[in-house]
Order: sequence, then C-alpha cells, then structure tokens
Amino acid sequence: MTTTEAAPAPARPAAPPAPSRRGVLADALRWEVRKLRRQYRARVALLGALVGPVLVVVVVHGQSRPPKDTLFGRYALDNGFALSLLVLGFATQWVLPLLTALVAGDIFASEDHHGTWKTVLTRSTGRGTVFWAKTLAAAGFAVLVVLVLGASTITSSLLIVGHQPLTGLTGQLTAPSEALRLVSLSWVSVLAPTLGFTCLALLLSVWSRNPAVGIAAPVVIAMVMQLVGALGGVEPLRPFLLSTPFESWHGLLADPRFTGPLLGGLVTSAVWCAVCLGLGHLVLRRRDITGG
Repeated sequence: MTTTEAAPAPARPAAPPAPSRRGVLADALRWEVRKLRRQYRARVALLGALVGPVLVVVVVHGQSRPPKDTLFGRYALDNGFALSLLVLGFATQWVLPLLTALVAGDIFASEDHHGTWKTVLTRSTGRGTVFWAKTLAAAGFAVLVVLVLGASTITSSLLIVGHQPLTGLTGQLTAPSEALRLVSLSWVSVLAPTLGFTCLALLLSVWSRNPAVGIAAPVVIAMVMQLVGALGGVEPLRPFLLSTPFESWHGLLADPRFTGPLLGGLVTSAVWCAVCLGLGHLVLRRRDITGG
C-alpha cells in the first residue's frame, strides 16, 4: 500500500514593510515643496523679496531730504547700514506678514477651494502627516523669504549707498565690519515673529477654508497690533503682542547692548506658534471632508 504525501503549500511572499512615519512625512513634505515650486504666488513673493529692496534703496537714496521721522532715517541717505535698518523697520510693519501669508494662508484653504482633500488624505497619509508637511513647507518658505529680503536689502544698500561707520541709537560709532554683523543679526532676529505670523496664517487657512481670509487677515492683524502697541497705557499688553518682537533688534544697536527684548520676543513668538499650530491641528482633525 502506497501513501501519497500532500505537497507543501507554496510560501506566501512576505509583505513589504510598512513605511515609517518619518518616511511618510518626508514624502509628503517633498510633495508640498514640489507644489510650492510650481505656485505662481510663491514665485512672485520670492521675486518681490529679491527685487523690491533694490528699488526701495534706489528711490530712498535719490531723495533730497532724509526721512528724519523714522528710525535711522536721519543717516539713510549717506549710510548703507542705516538704510538697511530703515528698510527692516518698514518691512516688519506689514511686508513680512504679507509675504509669508501668501503661502501659509493658502496652503490649507486651497485644498478646500479645489476640493482635493479626499485625494490628499490617502490611506498612507493621515491628517497629522499632511498638517505637519504643509506646516514645514510654509515655515521653510517664510525663512527663505526673510533671508532673501535681508540679503538683497543689505547688499543693495552697501553697493549703492556705501559702508561707512554706523551711528547707533545712543550716538556711538560702529566700525563697518561690526556694523555688518549687527545689521545681519537684526534681520535674523525677525525670523521668530515672522514664523509666528506664519503659524497664525496657517490657523486662519485651516479654520476659514478661504484663501482670501488666510492671506489678508494676518496682514490686518499685524497692522492692528502695531497700532495698539503704539498707544499709550498699554505697556502691560505689549509683551504679548506678536508685533513687539519685531522691535527686539533695537537693543543690538545701543551702547551698552541689551538682549532682554530678544529673549522675550523668542518666548512670545514660540507661544504664538504653539497655540496657533495646536488649534490648527485640532481643527483639521475634526474637519469633515466627506464633501471634498
């Protein structure tokens, strides 16, 4: 009597390893950066940050009388460092919030506008991954805009006006090499509040689902904060305004220098970023996307 042995069942192919969270986030971030590169609004913002300061420097340098009623305006026609700081003070009023909001205020709302949330939120990409990918892309763009704007302003000011010793806020003279370092640090110092307004624009973009609100509202809020901060009797409120850290670089141009406002501005900006991102993430998690 013969026995027939059953043939062994073919082995199933091993399932491919699930992608790590870090890998999924990196893929989502690359996709968001790719979309930004193709976005007309982002290109215009970067071009404006590169070319705009050159035009401003040429116009201001061609004036017959200096703008004495502005910070460093008295020396702006004869000193490139002073003109760079004059442009910095002007840019913090509404230019920086606008340039960053052009991307951050639209990056979530555009998905609602085009009805593409169902496409974006695939099974391998959750809401948290999409949120942080868009946040990192918008924050990276904000940093790039500030660096391009600052580099263009400083370079054009020094080439067109000159690099004479800078007269500080307390009347002290600063050598050109040290003045260049301090002016560069002044521009770097506005990165923190700029990121704060970026996060505010992200929150408004998620909450409103409207690109116009996400872009325009941060600019209006920045102007209101500037006006409130200039009023008398609001000293207890000023440290909590996101516009206040834009002025923290003033201590670098005094003698003796003081860095208290810089540290306070970092804390204020960090709190604004944390609150806005926390609320934005919560709103997106509870978002009903069944309609698109």
